[in-house]
Amino acid sequence: MADNTLLKYFFSSGADVDPENRFHLSRKTRARRLKEIYSILQKHRFLKGFTPEEFRAVLEDLGPSFVKIGQTLSTRSEILPKAYCDELAKLQTECEPLSFESILAALDDIYGAKREEVFSDIDPTPLGSASLAQVHKARLANGDVVAVKIQRPGVKATMAQDIDIMRMVARQASRFMKDEQMLDLRDVVEELWATFLEETDFQREAANLEEFARLNKDVAFIDCPKVYPELCSEYVLVMEYIDGIPILAADRLLAAGYDVSEIGEKILDNYATQILDHGFFHADPHPGNLLIRGGKIVYIDLGNMGRLSPRDRAGFGSIIEAVGMESSTELKDALMSFAVAKDNAAIDHTRFLADLDLLLSDYGSCDVADIDIGQFLTDILMLTRSCKVTLPSSITSVSRGIVTLEGTIAPFIPNENVVGIINAHIQRSKDPRDELVAGMRDLAMALRSSAGGTLDAARYSGEALKMLTRGQLKVNMEVLGSEAPFSKLSKIMNRLTVGVIIAGLFIGSSMLALSAMEPRLLGVPVLAFFGYLGAAVLSIWVLIGIGRRKL
Repeated sequence: MADNTLLKYFFSSGADVDPENRFHLSRKTRARRLKEIYSILQKHRFLKGFTPEEFRAVLEDLGPSFVKIGQTLSTRSEILPKAYCDELAKLQTECEPLSFESILAALDDIYGAKREEVFSDIDPTPLGSASLAQVHKARLANGDVVAVKIQRPGVKATMAQDIDIMRMVARQASRFMKDEQMLDLRDVVEELWATFLEETDFQREAANLEEFARLNKDVAFIDCPKVYPELCSEYVLVMEYIDGIPILAADRLLAAGYDVSEIGEKILDNYATQILDHGFFHADPHPGNLLIRGGKIVYIDLGNMGRLSPRDRAGFGSIIEAVGMESSTELKDALMSFAVAKDNAAIDHTRFLADLDLLLSDYGSCDVADIDIGQFLTDILMLTRSCKVTLPSSITSVSRGIVTLEGTIAPFIPNENVVGIINAHIQRSKDPRDELVAGMRDLAMALRSSAGGTLDAARYSGEALKMLTRGQLKVNMEVLGSEAPFSKLSKIMNRLTVGVIIAGLFIGSSMLALSAMEPRLLGVPVLAFFGYLGAAVLSIWVLIGIGRRKL
């Protein structure tokens, strides 16, 4: 009964999330998958809550889609407590490999009878087996040694179905949870959907490899696998096999004559180039995706790439530069210009600057090597959100990439920091002549604007003086500012007005009391009696209002 109630609730909207319905999502398939999810949650007694370890175990049991969202959440400490983020960082996508027969069958579905003409040999032992794909070493008919990445059959439809359910759950839950946390979770699901579309289309990854190679062709120490686009499709990727030394194999690197600190510095400097100059960067630079071969740092697995528009690149660079200057004013201006949405009426600019001062002072007191860039970026995101400033979603992928990369190369350059290296890259990239020209141009525009304003002021002043001498000038003044002083002034005037009325009632009633007016009540004319009564009531009301400070 609980299953049916849950299904009915989440399917109340009824509309397909994917407008093209490419993945054949239907009410029936959703119901079947949601029952599976619900049974797994029941097994883990989800109504009683999760410890961080139990939460990770649940995501692993739910499958690759939930493992992916867990990995995304592991970098979002503004959403989950640190203990959960640390545990989710342990999530791995490695899983039991498919049989070699299944791999050959999948390749036959892609290439048909030409499979044996394309590959002269395929190693039956996989190089790696993840939740999304499996990689095998192979040899082409022309003798080239390649790595063949084959998507697991059916995994794309399953992941699309899971993310479809997540989006629906987030949408339904947002009706009852209107706080910012729920909006963040919806953003995470949307980010996961975009990542899913990118990572499950191997033709996109092939295009990423070609673009990355083109952008870094003049960099002597950066490389990526050569791709064979004519052999690639949505479900298979054929690329050069890289026989290199893993980035964390420090002993092997030293034995081969490499300087590990130089490798670390070059990786960080090139990553700054990817972010700030190219706007096209590896979004998941973990140790397994970095190899050293022939004096070059080779990036592999380019399925998840980040992109920054020119505006975002400039904005992110300004933020890093402001942090390097330890200027809260510059950092505030950079964040405001970088923001995609901001409620200017609701922003407390004084508090914003004060919070940034505290943030910079906290991190400025640390040694460069001790700065936790991940925590720093998280603090920036939380601070801007609390001040009603929304940063673009691209900041998340940049932050995650930087945090991942810093963790990867931290053993190589323990006395360096991402912020310092990126800031140094920005300073080196600046041409003093360009800076001077830009400064002179800004000065000329400011002077022109100032001169124009001065001439307008002189002209308008002359017209105003002429109208004043002719008696034609009227002034309509509006005072802008806080409502609090005017409210207090209004209360004071109200008290004075009521006080005058009370005095008038007492004086008037006293004069009537001396007359012989009839009828009389308690020895005084009735009119005088009610005058005294009204004055007494108003006096008590004023005293009570003053006591409560509400009048």
